Amino acid sequence: MTLIDGRRAGSRAVAADHVSLRRNNLSVVLRHVRDLGPRSRARIAEETGLNKATVSSLVAELVERGLLREGSADSSRALGRPGQLVELDGSGVCGVGAEINVDYLAVVALDLTGTVAHEKRIPVDVAQLGPATSLDQLAELISEAVEAVETRGGQVAGVTLAVPGLVQGETGELKLAPNLGWGELSVAEEMRARLGVPAYPLHVDNEANLATLAAYAELRDEALHDLVLLTGAVGVGGGVVTGGHLLRGDDGYAGEVGHMPVAPTGQPCGCGRTGCWETVVGLTALLRQATDRDDPVRDPSLDVEQRLAAIVERAEAGDDRTLSALQDVGTWLGVGAAILVNILNPAVLVLGGYFAVLGPWLEAPLEQAIRERVLAPDGGGCRIVRSGLGFAAAVRGGAQISLDQVFANPTLVTV
Repeated sequence: MTLIDGRRAGSRAVAADHVSLRRNNLSVVLRHVRDLGPRSRARIAEETGLNKATVSSLVAELVERGLLREGSADSSRALGRPGQLVELDGSGVCGVGAEINVDYLAVVALDLTGTVAHEKRIPVDVAQLGPATSLDQLAELISEAVEAVETRGGQVAGVTLAVPGLVQGETGELKLAPNLGWGELSVAEEMRARLGVPAYPLHVDNEANLATLAAYAELRDEALHDLVLLTGAVGVGGGVVTGGHLLRGDDGYAGEVGHMPVAPTGQPCGCGRTGCWETVVGLTALLRQATDRDDPVRDPSLDVEQRLAAIVERAEAGDDRTLSALQDVGTWLGVGAAILVNILNPAVLVLGGYFAVLGPWLEAPLEQAIRERVLAPDGGGCRIVRSGLGFAAAVRGGAQISLDQVFANPTLVTV
């Protein structure tokens, strides 16, 4: 066999295989503790099939990298000396999610345990500001989040940016964001330039896709493999999980449910067409029916949660105009949802964004429309659930995507 630099030619490949195997085993142990909770080394070995010595070595490295830490004694053992539990350590690394939406910019940093290390949202009329100024402001929010993570001694695993529009799956290029008034734009490239070509990876994805991933994780149901998320603001987005995986489509454009044509003779849509679903169920549609032009809740500079709080207050007070608008939006929500249920047969329909906030008034007409329009008995057995993530779903999903890189390859976190 040929020698290279005094070593056999195959030795480098063997070494590479060992490195790859160890990296994979580190991921197995880290994911196992994430998914099943604190475990003793002996129990991890038993449940993963790895031998005890290997697990001890892997845990030691994960502790050194700040990804696991020693916990309490294992009280589940009836005989012998109790082992020491190991658990996720949230102090070593954070994922950052950021979002551009029609009337706000937002950012969140989550540590490995899912705990919020930093969070901020500001009301902004993005369409009015345009791409350059909006991206400038979002870059400032991201920089604040990164600084907050580094101040506490952590590393940034990555930043994932959510945009309400057509984002090409492989490249992350924005093709169209009609509600922002943006056309084709290399958002990732623009943001990297503003952040000074950061060392951490930066990705761009559709905001509804990221919100769907966050909602799926929120439910934490091992038996749940199929769901549809409907998230509403000025626009309406959707995401589909089928067989436990996010449905992206051929080019990553799946989920643009807000532009299903449901009312062809209705209102013009920001996409240039007429009668899209979001023209009858988006927040703009609700406010058009429930308020006058000079009503403060129409002011885009007011935080969206404050605007919705005013709508909730009026609904709770029994305001006829508000209740009538909610009834109408809920019915139209059911019309579109029934199409999706007929096609996809999800176990759960998750309401996010403003749909979740106003769920107490939207759910009854929504459920009635689904029962009337879905062919399968009892609305196809689809259960309606309100997400508790509010308008933080997309940024949380983005942060989780950033952290997934660490769970896949723990060696990305330096010692």
